[in-house]
Amino acid sequence: MRALIVEDNRDICENIAAYLEKHSYILDFAYDGISAMHLVLTNPFDVIVLDLMLPRMDGLSFWQKLRVDAKVQTPVLMLTARDTLDDKLKGFEAGADDYLVKPFALQELHARLQALYKRSHGKTDNLLTVGDLTLNKSTLQVHRSGRRVDLNPTGMKLLQRLMEEAPSVVARDALETLLWADEPPDGDALRSHMYKLRQAVDRPFESPLIHTVHRIGYRISEDA
Repeated sequence: MRALIVEDNRDICENIAAYLEKHSYILDFAYDGISAMHLVLTNPFDVIVLDLMLPRMDGLSFWQKLRVDAKVQTPVLMLTARDTLDDKLKGFEAGADDYLVKPFALQELHARLQALYKRSHGKTDNLLTVGDLTLNKSTLQVHRSGRRVDLNPTGMKLLQRLMEEAPSVVARDALETLLWADEPPDGDALRSHMYKLRQAVDRPFESPLIHTVHRIGYRISEDA
């Protein structure tokens, strides 16, 4: 997922970067509203994290120019130190897709950005997401960190089942039944198909998502 962080506090930016980059986000930063507008108009983003108190152009002015003048519909999560109900309501009335009060937990920021990404890419029940990996069940398109992942039909079946059950373990016999019903081939054909799936989903990227649970089965998760 590619995100633009619009925040003038460099320490907050560094903390966000250290956390989200571990989850394979591609991040750009702007420290004022005018610089942020230039980045939005020249680059595609999946989500924008927007602080309301910005130099040169405040967050609400940025949002209005983004939506009204530039006609950009990228989802926006607004950040603010104002935590009253009235302030939150004003943020949503201004057009925020989501709203987070400082100080915030980085885990919550990540979860909210994932939810915004899902909503902006179609119906959530058609989009499976694990970390930076997505599978659209309607189009059968798979992406990781914004890059297309090509799978054969067998790999697609395995990945969909693993993502539907994530982060739970899927037993070997359940996966074998999925592929071959009651007539699995001789040998360990499942291991061969899982190897090919890992080559496509994990090998080109920094951290593995598919994990073997010895003598039981497989699971897909950000955590080992």
